[in-house]
Amino acid sequence: MSDGDLISGLYAGCFRRLVVQLYAVTGDLNEAQEAVQEAFTKALAAPRRLVELENPEAWLRRVAVNEARSRYRRRRVLDRLLRRIGPPPAVADHSPEHLALLAALRGLPEGQRQALALHYLVDLPVDEIAATLGVSAGTVKSRLSRGRQALAVLLTDSDATDVTDAGRTDVRS
Repeated sequence: MSDGDLISGLYAGCFRRLVVQLYAVTGDLNEAQEAVQEAFTKALAAPRRLVELENPEAWLRRVAVNEARSRYRRRRVLDRLLRRIGPPPAVADHSPEHLALLAALRGLPEGQRQALALHYLVDLPVDEIAATLGVSAGTVKSRLSRGRQALAVLLTDSDATDVTDAGRTDVRS
């Protein structure tokens, strides 16, 4: 039996059972699934270890439980640190202008959207954007120029639509 067949057989035979067991341990289905998946990932890294074991499912369970416990401890430490820091700053802007800008940005090609966001929202220079995106500075400049033009059109169209919609009266009322 090949290593892949061994892992596939174990996965088919005990994944659900292990998730149910870990769900009882963690109380969280997503955490249980993550822990069991991590156990199988570790098994894939060293499949020969499973062949030598008398009960591979027990090994997977032990690894999954240890993973769940480690994740729990890390989350507790992070929660304590976050409580010390305090609540995150309020950054959500629900103004109509902001929502229109976000909608217009979503309408742009990915490269233009990334370049505009990094330049205007993160305030990065062109060279740093180029390094971040793995493209040339000329490409970034082109994306910024085209993105600004496309954004202007999208925002102008949005403003015209809003004005037209605001001027309409509903004859059904």
